[in-house]
Amino acid sequence: MKFTSFEIYKYSIPIEPFTIATGTMEFAQNIFIRANTDIGLTGVGECSAFPMIVGESQGTCYELAKDFAAIWKNKDAAEIETRLAELDLYIAKNYTIKSAFDMVLYDLAAKHANQPLYKFLGGEKRKIETDITIGIAAPEAMAGSALKFKAQGFEIIKVKLGKQPEEDIERIKQIRNAIGPDIKLRLDANQGWTFDDAVFTLQNLAQYNIQFCEQPMRTYNDNLLPELCKLSPIPIMADESVYTHYDAERIIQNKSAKYINIKFAKSGGINEAIKINQVAEKNNINCMQGGMLESRLALTANVHFAMAFKNISFFDLDTCLLGHLVDPVIGGCKYNGMQLELDDSPGIGADVDQGYLDRLEQVII
Repeated sequence: MKFTSFEIYKYSIPIEPFTIATGTMEFAQNIFIRANTDIGLTGVGECSAFPMIVGESQGTCYELAKDFAAIWKNKDAAEIETRLAELDLYIAKNYTIKSAFDMVLYDLAAKHANQPLYKFLGGEKRKIETDITIGIAAPEAMAGSALKFKAQGFEIIKVKLGKQPEEDIERIKQIRNAIGPDIKLRLDANQGWTFDDAVFTLQNLAQYNIQFCEQPMRTYNDNLLPELCKLSPIPIMADESVYTHYDAERIIQNKSAKYINIKFAKSGGINEAIKINQVAEKNNINCMQGGMLESRLALTANVHFAMAFKNISFFDLDTCLLGHLVDPVIGGCKYNGMQLELDDSPGIGADVDQGYLDRLEQVII
């Protein structure tokens, strides 16, 4: 099963502006890849660049995608480890664009086996219930959003924080007062606090029954995470502190987090995500499956992965509910309220409408 050509698209998706501690995104900076093979099977992949977090943009991903396609052309798509190693030898890191090519490999492998991806990965269908995320805004506006989500039936709300501690505390106070005690609340500071701010804020937020807090500090403060874990009454989840399974081993060994957030665009895709989860599971650390601003295509791959590994017990898969103004995906997972459902189509089971793609900047390698 050799690659014959790659179609690469600047897969931009308009969204409502979405604000986190490190900045605001005006559109989803995605790349879509369709790879053709000599046996007639086609594999698809998508990544979503978040420059202020991963250091990659749609532009950098697009240029590297051309190089990656040239490296892989006429080579065997079934040799997953070998193909991915070639990308790592060519350029360090750049995990976001690597994740799209990784997704192509797994889509093709599952299609070749005539299995849905979750089954190819050794899993079975199970309940996947996502949270819903509130971006940073004025406390009263965030409380209003939380109330709206409660009315829509969401039972888990993730709140973006990471600004001034007093303001962040007020945000959670107003949200909890608005929605009552039963809705689960999760926090994500996206590296926004200093150590002292994190201690102060988390200790003051404990009264509001918080499930966990993601990535309270910049990654260069990882050495302070063990102390923060001791002082915080709220469990800490490592996100940007864990790109690879080597990071996971370090974080776990140092007792720097209770949980780990896995994201394909942060870690390079399914292959590395499997390794991160293996390290975590071996050490009795539960994981969350998260995402950036992917369309339903990459979201579907995330759902397959989450179904395949029971150690992934938290799901932050609301990416397509965060203000996406169009949905050009054909097939794929569906939202049923807060739950995500898959059919048993081979592979990922999703593609992108060609009419939408034809309007985008593109290249064929």
